[in-house]
Amino acid sequence: MLAIQNTLISEDLLQKKFVCDLNACKGECCVAGDSGAPLDKDELPIIESVFEKVKPYMTKKGIKSVEKNGTWVKDSDGDFTTTLVSDGAECAFVFFDEKKIAMCAIEQAFNEGKIKWKKPISCHLYPVRITKHKSYDAVNYSKWDICKPACECGAKLNVPVFQFLKEPLIRKYGKEWFSELLKAYKLSKVL
Repeated sequence: MLAIQNTLISEDLLQKKFVCDLNACKGECCVAGDSGAPLDKDELPIIESVFEKVKPYMTKKGIKSVEKNGTWVKDSDGDFTTTLVSDGAECAFVFFDEKKIAMCAIEQAFNEGKIKWKKPISCHLYPVRITKHKSYDAVNYSKWDICKPACECGAKLNVPVFQFLKEPLIRKYGKEWFSELLKAYKLSKVL
């Protein structure tokens, strides 16, 4: 583990390789699982405020689910998550492109300049998951079988997890934090 500022970081972020391969996985991480994407408490009012501008990018099932259940729910563990279309189904904010790849309606609205929030930080950071503790965040790589193509692609391109996630890691912890992580990575290559 590495300690940087108020975080403990798994060395897997430096050692494991990862580059999303949407053509292979079809965005399965937005579809599979028991609950929606984790949300920070401060993201709850944001996701509520962007809903109307995101709505045109959503599926009818997604819109219906959000109108019935809200933009977020508390899951069985008591965590805030995005609403699902139904139990065990895709996130309500998913739409499918012409290749049947699951895409994020929130991110699409952002990309088209309709909103200023890219998407929940947990989605942007995936496959990294953050566990908040009293005085620090545990920053861990989350291995999931559906990401096997991403691991293969990352290995072929020799891209460590943290480099693939540079933008969201800076979004979450800042440039100085990322710079310290990069120094630790370079040092690990020398030793």
